[in-house]
Amino acid sequence: MSHKILILDDDSDILFFCTYVFENMGFAVSSSTHCNDIISQVKSANPDMVLIDNWIPDIGGVKATQQLKASAELKNIPVILFSANSNLPELAASAGADDYLKKPFDLDELEDLALKYVKSE
Repeated sequence: MSHKILILDDDSDILFFCTYVFENMGFAVSSSTHCNDIISQVKSANPDMVLIDNWIPDIGGVKATQQLKASAELKNIPVILFSANSNLPELAASAGADDYLKKPFDLDELEDLALKYVKSE
C-alpha cells in the first residue's frame, strides 16, 4: 500500500510538478485547486500528509490548516504550508502547520519534506 499525499494549490504548474515528483517517489497523489470543504476533501483523500498553498481560494491555507488542526479526527495528519510569503514561518506557526516550504523550492526540499513526515513502510 502506497502512502498518500494531498496537494492543494491553485497553480496548475505547481500541482503538476509536485504530483510528478511524489508519484516518482511512489506516493499516491490527490490534488485540488481550492480549499472549499477542506474537511471533506481531506476525509475523502485520506492522506498521510497535506501540502497546502497559503494563497489558495477561497479561505486560504492558514484558515484551512486551522480547520484541519481543530478536527479531532484529522489533527494528526501533517500539514505543510507552502508559499512565497516573506513571513511564512509566522504564518505556518499561527496556522498550526507542522512545517512550511518557501516558494520557490527545489526538488530536494520537496522530497525531504515528504520523507520527513510520511513514514516509510
